[in-house]
Amino acid sequence: MTELVEVTDGVLAWLQPDGSWWLNNAGAVCDAEGTILIDTCATETRTRKLLAALARATGDAPIRLAVNTHLHGDHTYGNSLLPEHTMLVSHPATRAGILADPIIDGCPPFWSPVPDWGNVTRRPANVTVTDRLTLHSGDRRVEVRHPGHAAHTLGDLVAWLPDERVLFTGDLVFHQVTPLVFMGSVEGALRSLDWLAAFEPGHVVPGHGPLVDDLSAVLATHERYYRLIQDAARAGLRDGLTPLDAAKACDLGEFTDLPDAERVVLNLHRAYADTSDFEFNLITAITDAVEFNGGPLHCAV
Repeated sequence: MTELVEVTDGVLAWLQPDGSWWLNNAGAVCDAEGTILIDTCATETRTRKLLAALARATGDAPIRLAVNTHLHGDHTYGNSLLPEHTMLVSHPATRAGILADPIIDGCPPFWSPVPDWGNVTRRPANVTVTDRLTLHSGDRRVEVRHPGHAAHTLGDLVAWLPDERVLFTGDLVFHQVTPLVFMGSVEGALRSLDWLAAFEPGHVVPGHGPLVDDLSAVLATHERYYRLIQDAARAGLRDGLTPLDAAKACDLGEFTDLPDAERVVLNLHRAYADTSDFEFNLITAITDAVEFNGGPLHCAV
């Protein structure tokens, strides 16, 4: 059940099980002066539920600032439903990606059922940050940081509360869901793991899936998955296989039963492009994932 959870005093997480396609987590940092929102949701319906839950929890405190952790629509399409006075913060690559995104205009039938976005429009950030930025709301301090390289996407941001030791990771962390790096870098995603661990957070809100109790274990699982992808890509390139055929030949092992296992195809498309002259094409990659899946990808949005 989707729910608003208090992580620690005044810090909230919006959790949408099971974290599969288009079902993201979001969050909020609340103070007497207002709210700092971390991400929105994919659809009008889901974003309005998030905003209504926040209004009830905060006594309808104004949302003064909002952060987009990256460009993907499950975290950004609801931006246009925020109050006009809300200042939006993102990485420049996220801003550019939101402006260029064609899927908000009508989702292709790669998912079933096809998502209904509702009445949402493009709304990119009006403040961009390439390294780090500190946001303040009353006594609350939120540090927005970029790892310094591509990982899940080119423009990943985390929101770090140093006083409360709460880390909102965006999609640098998928908990109990197959990771996805097809618009970033497999090697960069690996590098981001040590960067995340260095925060030494007490509480972690991932981009998808339940709250993280043991970050070191979750990051170790990510490392094993990313190395599996790299190994499969090397073997596929050596044997002259397409990314789809390399995915079919790949033994997913412990990751076989995770939601969205077909993402192996998308991640292999990225790994091929990272390590060879293979040209990444988004539509081809998703089409191959649908073939691997035996039909459209599962969607509950």
